[in-house]
Amino acid sequence: YMGEGSGIVTMSLTLETCARECVNFINRSPSPFHAVESSVQRLLANGFEQLSERDGWKLEANKKYFFTRNQSTIVAFTAGGKYKAGNGIQVIAAHTDSPHPKVKPISTQSSNGYVQVGVELYGGGLWHTWFDRDLSVAGRVILNEPTGVRGALVNIDRPILRIPNLAIHLTGADERDKFSFNKEDKLLPILATSIKENLEKADPSSTVAAANTKHPALLLRMLSQQLGVDASTIGDFELSLYDNQQGTIGGALNEFVFAARLDNLCSSFCALEALIHSSRSLEEDENIHVVCLFDHEECGSQSAHGAASSLLERLVIRLAASFTGPNQNQAEVEERTFRNSFVVSADMAHGVHPNYSEKHEKNHRPQLHKGVVFKYNSNQRYASNSVTVALLRAVAAKHNVPVQEFVVRNDSPCGTTVGPILAASTGIRTVDIGAPQLSMHSIREMCGTDDVFHYYSLMTAFFQSFTEIDRNMKID
Repeated sequence: YMGEGSGIVTMSLTLETCARECVNFINRSPSPFHAVESSVQRLLANGFEQLSERDGWKLEANKKYFFTRNQSTIVAFTAGGKYKAGNGIQVIAAHTDSPHPKVKPISTQSSNGYVQVGVELYGGGLWHTWFDRDLSVAGRVILNEPTGVRGALVNIDRPILRIPNLAIHLTGADERDKFSFNKEDKLLPILATSIKENLEKADPSSTVAAANTKHPALLLRMLSQQLGVDASTIGDFELSLYDNQQGTIGGALNEFVFAARLDNLCSSFCALEALIHSSRSLEEDENIHVVCLFDHEECGSQSAHGAASSLLERLVIRLAASFTGPNQNQAEVEERTFRNSFVVSADMAHGVHPNYSEKHEKNHRPQLHKGVVFKYNSNQRYASNSVTVALLRAVAAKHNVPVQEFVVRNDSPCGTTVGPILAASTGIRTVDIGAPQLSMHSIREMCGTDDVFHYYSLMTAFFQSFTEIDRNMKID
């Protein structure tokens, strides 16, 4: 299996190793850009060839490929040795992003002797959990260099920011009971004190360009030092705040994963690992296997590299065209390909909370360690239906993977996933699944170690056995 810090996989994951390696992946991925870079390294180490969407593709059966878009979305695929034009494409779709504060385009802030950083809230986070945490920043920096413009990844891997709570003695009873706060004014992290910052500016060894006043000079200095460049070359950046405390295995029996960004890096890890594992036996496979890890799911997917883009639709067309013979009707091949394909939308699910069990519908209360969750919603917030669930349930049964069901209460709102977006834009059959977790969208989340393995096992089984099971499905 993959050792900590490496991208090399030499054998399939086991119940004992799967959760640990998932935690390692999450710890290496503090931003969507880093999640994609971690995925790139894993794929390259396992024999995948990198493509560019800007170039012509010459694809071959029994080969493995991937490409990235915006450094924050990645697509990997394998072509079966027996793939023929018109056969199906099996897709697992997840996402690389999670709710978090992002550094604003002009972030310089100060108040009462403190140097602060202006942040914009991305997605729907449980923002009160970001108070009193040891925070740092990671993301992409745009560098203006003599040879051109490039995007470099950066991670200040130490606690540099903090959003302190107000002392209990200074809050009223109503404030303490509600813990409500203004998201613009009260979620400003502290970077330093003005006194120390002024001493830093007086230091002759400090080389931060004084002309850039959009961001705190200290922040620019740390970025330039981390990247080994002069601060004057920093043109722009996309920086995510993250909890500097690493994820870990915990609980009295080491049965839990405690980590940030389980939603949805756990799904991303399991999907990628399933593709890598299944790629070792491509010779007899009749389909193309695809993993799409999209950015921007947490804010609606409406971007050039989100699930609402044309990415998957155009990919299916491009893959079909690559294997269409000179005497075949390409339009017909494309239509057959779409109808023979299948999407598994993988996004974490709501496990029942022991202190808030009334929030779950009484017959649909997924538990940790009890299996992968099929997610239903008749209003199409999830894309599952009886046919798509039946197909994947048959895959699970064949490989002895336990499964559960989830539907929200009628008096509760329902989240959504990339599943309905992809189903509507491509017409491909789609099912929504997830591993049960607690504390979704908190700065620190929690799931069961067994559930990570169940999740990975079902995804691997999907790539291995779906074709045979789908062949016996008689519903259009």
